[in-house]
Amino acid sequence: MRRFGLIGHPLGHSLSPQIHTRLFELSGETVDYQLYDIAPEELQEKCELLSSLDGFNITIPHKVSIIDYCSELSEGAQRYRSVNCVDNRSRSGYNTDVMGFTKSIEMMGASLSSDVLLIGCGGVGRMMAIETALSGGRLIIAALKSDEELAQQAVREIKDKKADADVQVVFINNGALCPDDFGGEVPHIDLLVNATPVGMHPKTDRMPCTPEVLEKVSCVFDAVYNPKETLLAKTAREKGAKAMTGMAMLVLQAVAAHEIWDGASYNKEDIDRLISDMEELV
Repeated sequence: MRRFGLIGHPLGHSLSPQIHTRLFELSGETVDYQLYDIAPEELQEKCELLSSLDGFNITIPHKVSIIDYCSELSEGAQRYRSVNCVDNRSRSGYNTDVMGFTKSIEMMGASLSSDVLLIGCGGVGRMMAIETALSGGRLIIAALKSDEELAQQAVREIKDKKADADVQVVFINNGALCPDDFGGEVPHIDLLVNATPVGMHPKTDRMPCTPEVLEKVSCVFDAVYNPKETLLAKTAREKGAKAMTGMAMLVLQAVAAHEIWDGASYNKEDIDRLISDMEELV
């Protein structure tokens, strides 16, 4: 029986075993997929354990330090200096968060090469910003005034990778993005992406923007996946926009790992059902 797993610390509750086990079953295989809670100072001594696996996923705090274990990196892993999937046949490191994000946007029928509003620019938001710019999107980054340096750093990174990128920054002055932050009038937005934890369980009564902003939005992608329907997604749908929450990205980045490990392919109905089933577990 082949062996796979997720390394991180602390791991706590994770849906990775359920998601990956289900994906292997859809491919007709039963595997051993375990959680491996490895503290940062233990990572180097666990290389023998990691080498015994057929492949593994990586979460915080090992996404950067695991690079030393890898013999080669994919383009996405190199771009963000972050690895969350390893194929042990060649010790190749990949960043499947990139694939999960871009595939989620495609799944909802939206496009990054459009007018995109990104709320938040730390962590995963930085990746989302850069991917949008590289896709030719016209990007507005909305950030708290206290995160001004983080936002400007994101702009510098974007310009470094795409000198002619169309990117601007607006600052949130009162907790949630509102028309006043745009000077009184919200521009038309094809796609709004929430890269903040605002609205995550247990504080589910919050949104990163006011309802008025959503009146100018066609599609919303909320990276939060607990609860399964965030207030942002619910309000966006009430305003007539398409909306998707983060469970799709979580499942689709796992799908990308199986494409790497086995060249696996799945039909849309099975993946839609898996996303729905995982939403019921949060």
